[in-house]
Amino acid sequence: MPQLIRKKICMLGSFGVGKTSLVRQFVFKQFKEQYLSTIGVQITQKDLEILSAAKSEKISIKFILWDLAHIEKYDKVIENYFRGANGAIVIFDMTRMQTLSEMERYLSLFLNVNPESKLVLVGNKCDLIEKDVINLEQLLHFGKLYQAPHFLTSAKTGENVEQVFTTLAKLLLRIE
Repeated sequence: MPQLIRKKICMLGSFGVGKTSLVRQFVFKQFKEQYLSTIGVQITQKDLEILSAAKSEKISIKFILWDLAHIEKYDKVIENYFRGANGAIVIFDMTRMQTLSEMERYLSLFLNVNPESKLVLVGNKCDLIEKDVINLEQLLHFGKLYQAPHFLTSAKTGENVEQVFTTLAKLLLRIE
């Protein structure tokens, strides 16, 4: 049996962007319509098996997902939540484009504590907008600036949710 590698992942973004819904969709394959605000931090775990193409072997990784409440201000508690994280999924709500501009603040706060962490950027709720009206220049800019892949997801339909976490796992395990 292969060794299980544990990785702490922080879910970051403004209130209501779908952090908890993405975790719930990824871990339990569920979506709930009602909005319940996360208070403090909610921790969920899920094991993934990633196929290493180079070695043709499966690698097991346990994601310990820290779903953080909206961060109003930076303080020592937030720093402690970030401490020891191997990566982050930074999310904005595609129906509220101001949450995209707020991503930079989360990225900066997180990377001040974990400068070597891997990142994935996510535009969530893509099921609620018309594909032809999406202007993602700012997301592409952040992706290049932070050397991070980006995805458009729907926690409701599950679109690209698994790919977000699989991509982050491959970044953490240095698998192409």
